[in-house]
Amino acid sequence: MLPPSTELRTGFSRVTIIGLGLIGSSLARAIREYMPTVRVTGYDADAGVRETARAIDLTDDVTDTAGASVTDADLVVLCVPVRAMGAAAAEIAADLPAEAIVSDVGSCKGDVLAQLSAALPGRTIIPAHPVAGTENSGPEAGFASLFQGRWCIVTPPAEADPAAVERVAELWRRVGADVETMDPAHHDLVLAVTSHLPHLIAYTIVGTASDLEDVTQSEVIKYSAGGFRDFTRIAASDPTMWRDVFLANKDAVLEMLQRFSEDLSALQRAIRWNDGDALFNLFTRTRAIRRSIIEQGQDDPKPDFGRSH
Repeated sequence: MLPPSTELRTGFSRVTIIGLGLIGSSLARAIREYMPTVRVTGYDADAGVRETARAIDLTDDVTDTAGASVTDADLVVLCVPVRAMGAAAAEIAADLPAEAIVSDVGSCKGDVLAQLSAALPGRTIIPAHPVAGTENSGPEAGFASLFQGRWCIVTPPAEADPAAVERVAELWRRVGADVETMDPAHHDLVLAVTSHLPHLIAYTIVGTASDLEDVTQSEVIKYSAGGFRDFTRIAASDPTMWRDVFLANKDAVLEMLQRFSEDLSALQRAIRWNDGDALFNLFTRTRAIRRSIIEQGQDDPKPDFGRSH
C-alpha cells in the first residue's frame, strides 16, 4: 500500500497517445470511457489517420505535430512500431514537460527501453506491454474493452521511481487490465515463447501453403480447416509491427526458434519411426496446457473458440 501522499498522485489528468492504431485507439477509448475526467490528446504521423481520428472523435484533441501533443501532458504513451520508438521519443523531447512520465505499449522491452533512454536522457521512462490485440489495425479497429481481463506487463528500469511505476500500473488497472511487473530482459524471453514464436510459425505456415505448386490458392482457401484458419488469423497481423518485433527481439526469438527446431526434429523422428507413444504423450501434455489457459480466463472454453456461425 502506498503512503497517502503518493496515492494522491497515482492518477493522470492529461494523457497523450502517440500512434493511433489498434492499441493506441483502444487505449484512448478506454481512458475516455473508464477515466472520463482525464483529457486525452492524440497524434499520429499519418495525416490520414489524424483526420480519421478527428472524424470519429477518438480523443479530446488531435494535433498535427508530435511536439504540440505533449506540451501539457503528464503521461505520454508511445503506440508506434517498436523500432520507431527512439525516433518518436526524439520528436517530443524538446516539448516534453519535465515531470511527465513516458511509457509505451511495445511487445519488446529491452530494445525499447534502450531507445527511449537514449532519446530522453534523465526523463522518467516506465515501459509497459498490454498483452492484448486483434489482427485488425487502424484507429477504427480499436475498442474500449480490449484490455479487460488481459495482462499488462510493466517493465521499469532498475532505478525507476516506485511511485512512477505505480502510477503507470494504476492507469492500466483502471482500463481493466491485470498488471504484472517484470524485468525487461525476462519479459522479452517470455514473450518470445508465448507470442513472437507463434506469430513466426503462423507467418511461415501460411506462406508455405501459398507457395505449394501442387495446391492452388483457391484450394487452400476453399478447404481451410480450423487449424489453418487460425494460423491465417494470426498471420493477418500488422506486417510493420511484426517485422520490427522480430528484429528488436531477435536474440530471444532466435533462442526460442532453435529450441522449437529441436523439438520439431524430435516430432519428425517420432512420426517417421511410428512412435505412437511419443506422439500421444506430447499431445496429452499440450492439451493440459490448453485447459490451464482456459482455467486462468485467458481464452474462451466454448466450442470452436467461441466463434459465432
